Amino acid sequence: MTGLDLRRLRFLREFEERGTLAAVAAALDYSPSTVSQQLAILEKEVGARLFEKAGRGVRLTDAGHLLAQHARVLLSAAEAAEADLAALTGDIRGTVRAGGLQSAARRLLVPALARLRADHPRVRVEIFELELEQSLPGLRLGAVDLVIGDEYDGHPRPRPAGLRFTLLLEEPLKIVVPAAHPLARSGGPVAVAELRSEVWAASAEGTGHHAMIVGTCRSLGGYEPDVRHRCSDADVQLELVRAGAAVALMPALTLPAGDPALAVRDVAEVAIRRRLVAVTRDTPPGPALIALLTAVTDQADAVSPAGTASTVESPGRSGA
Repeated sequence: MTGLDLRRLRFLREFEERGTLAAVAAALDYSPSTVSQQLAILEKEVGARLFEKAGRGVRLTDAGHLLAQHARVLLSAAEAAEADLAALTGDIRGTVRAGGLQSAARRLLVPALARLRADHPRVRVEIFELELEQSLPGLRLGAVDLVIGDEYDGHPRPRPAGLRFTLLLEEPLKIVVPAAHPLARSGGPVAVAELRSEVWAASAEGTGHHAMIVGTCRSLGGYEPDVRHRCSDADVQLELVRAGAAVALMPALTLPAGDPALAVRDVAEVAIRRRLVAVTRDTPPGPALIALLTAVTDQADAVSPAGTASTVESPGRSGA
């Protein structure tokens, strides 16, 4: 067996994670035929069948699964070596790919990027908007370096092995209704139970925000909410409220200041919180990623409600 090519091993790891050649091609920005050719070369290099037919596609053989496990170790070691060499030279440069939901990108990642452009101009930061559920495969495989996700009281995220979770901030959720809504007149807290007959706006089904809305209405109000509008853009949700077409339950960071068309109220029954977490691989980060994490953490401290502290949670645990 000749020396193993790390690029082809990454193709194999991507296939183990994603399950189809088309998904690997889309994730790595190659054509499916190129991915297929590279994996065929890898089979020849190792002298073993790594794939077998499965319906219209292919799946890993036992040998394929075994090599994919070793590939995970080799790729992690290569990443750690690059980080150690960069730290040794003290040269802060390179590319960091960071993603997060809209409010995190707007309030944390963009200000952090502005700071890095001034402090470390040789660091290239690529930012994209993506929910945590969508980004975890790329994070585990090295296509993404940092993801800022969220979780809500009563709806903890799983803690997959191999990832590190850092709490950035906690913030309260607020009920948002049109300014002319009868429940807004008193200026005091609004009960979720009193919103039984309302139409709700929430993020897309399958997201933490959507699950939180449904769970909160069930537990505090005893009803199934009419989640008629689903959009992960907070501005669209707020526009629905302004139009009198919906009510919402939203984190403080997503809310504008002093909008006369909106009434922002505390939840009457109990305080509900959202936590923003930074998720990275559980391997030594390189200097460029450390610089971005530092800038993100400082920005989170700047916008956090008083009393919130950033803490590192142990990787590989279930629950919050």
